[in-house]
Amino acid sequence: MRRGVGISGINQQLLEKAKFNEKGSELARDHLDKLAKQFETFRDNLESFAEKHKNEIKKDIAFRRQFQEMCATVGVDPLASSKGFWSQALGVGDFYYELTVQIVEVCVATSSQNGGLISLDELLLRVRKARGKSRSAQDVSHDDILRAIKKLRILGDGFTVIEPANNQGRILIQSIPGELSMDHTAILNSLQTRSSFTVEQLREQFKWSDERIKTAIDFMIKEGLLWIDNNGRNIEYYFPGLFTAQRVTAGESV
Repeated sequence: MRRGVGISGINQQLLEKAKFNEKGSELARDHLDKLAKQFETFRDNLESFAEKHKNEIKKDIAFRRQFQEMCATVGVDPLASSKGFWSQALGVGDFYYELTVQIVEVCVATSSQNGGLISLDELLLRVRKARGKSRSAQDVSHDDILRAIKKLRILGDGFTVIEPANNQGRILIQSIPGELSMDHTAILNSLQTRSSFTVEQLREQFKWSDERIKTAIDFMIKEGLLWIDNNGRNIEYYFPGLFTAQRVTAGESV
């Protein structure tokens, strides 16, 4: 009959297990140390790259976006502070802080016409117009506007990006406090393919009750998001934020 493992055998197994765990922890520490050194090396190289190509980063929209994406891969946020290396070396921080101020100014100036909802296209057009066409004025892109708006979130829920359904249509910027419901967003998305709608069209498209439609429309009218056109036959509703961008493009003051 085989004898069981004695006390000395158990102690030996526990000792070997402890040594194995200690060796595993040592290897894990070494791995983390190597990763930390690699990160520091990459960060140093990233700063050298940024210093070398700062003019391209500031002036070239596509190059600036690629640089931002490269920073994101290692958790570096060049917009995190208006002071420090990134702002001093690139002026990137100052660029985006100036841009956020211009975004706020445009949203405030147009809120009486669009109720605080503006398409990303129109916002970009107006910001570009405000910046002027001089050589010293750096051009901005949709990506720059969206990155700047993310920084505005520290002010609360006043600035929100509303993405179109299935990425089909225009992106909207909400600059008024409060959150739109799913019904409101559905109505906005329905206006991506037409300039106006009627209660009958919403009833047919969404299969909603008249009470549900009325509740959604009344809220959007109260908030100034919709315009009403009573032509004597059918009442039509318009969302000004989806068509004023064309007038801005044509140079008309809205």
